[in-house]
Amino acid sequence: MRIQQLEYLEKIAETGSINEAAKQLFISQPSLSQAMKELEKEYGVQLFYRSRGGITLTDAGREFINYSRGVLDQVNLLNEHFGQGTVRKRVFSVSAQHYAFVVHAFVELVKEIGGDEYQFTLRETQTQNVLDDIQSLKSELGVIYLNKFNRTVMLRLIAEKDLEFVPLFQAQPHVFVGRDNPLTKKKRITLDDLTDYPYLSYEQGDTNSFYFSEEILSTLHHKKHIQISDRATIFNLMVGLDGYTISSGIISSELNDEKIVAIPLDVDDSMTLGYLRHKKMELSDTAERYLDMLKEHIRGYGFEIEE
Repeated sequence: MRIQQLEYLEKIAETGSINEAAKQLFISQPSLSQAMKELEKEYGVQLFYRSRGGITLTDAGREFINYSRGVLDQVNLLNEHFGQGTVRKRVFSVSAQHYAFVVHAFVELVKEIGGDEYQFTLRETQTQNVLDDIQSLKSELGVIYLNKFNRTVMLRLIAEKDLEFVPLFQAQPHVFVGRDNPLTKKKRITLDDLTDYPYLSYEQGDTNSFYFSEEILSTLHHKKHIQISDRATIFNLMVGLDGYTISSGIISSELNDEKIVAIPLDVDDSMTLGYLRHKKMELSDTAERYLDMLKEHIRGYGFEIEE
């Protein structure tokens, strides 16, 4: 099958005539007929009913042309994007658990290299989706955390998907609360201090395993527990209900997190935050620059980057 044959097929279906299609394509009628016979032979289908009244697509022909139009659409996109003389858009995508430093670096990336045309995507999403996005190349990079509880299971899943986890930095767990929460009077917080406050966590959909939780200590029982799906909502519930969640301790005041306070949690645990990449794909220059910005931002909060 050649792309040219699909273009011929499209023109025949449009005109309903081999002769007229040949004229519009500036080729001979026998050449066009032969090209269609070769296509039919290759796929073992009859594409047309031929009669004195013209050409009509068979049922198989109509199904075939639906698929062929999809192929031609993709070819057109390739030509538009990579054709000679085309000014290429910047294209980049990152998937991550819900972290302010991921968003902050993304904002800086767009400001620096977006230019007049770009197509960037930031997915704050469930843990399973982060892994799937990198495996399917929907995103170049993914950002998640590992700790002593989930490390073995997560690393096995990462390896099965032909991915690599690259550590960025170690963080001690912090409790995130609203600025007016009574807990802000404490320099450090214990688990007992949290007993009467609503616990907020990111829901993980169909893969709601403790190992996929974005929060450490996910197996603990909580008297009050609210699951949410986005960072804006979790911040609103911290302020409106005196709720709390547990994360890395990085808050970006530049991205409207000024109503939230991070307080160290007194537990014997730590979080290793890092990025995922596909083992078989080289990172683009844009992805490399994003990682540079991510590391810069993390260092700005006093964390040491793992090299």
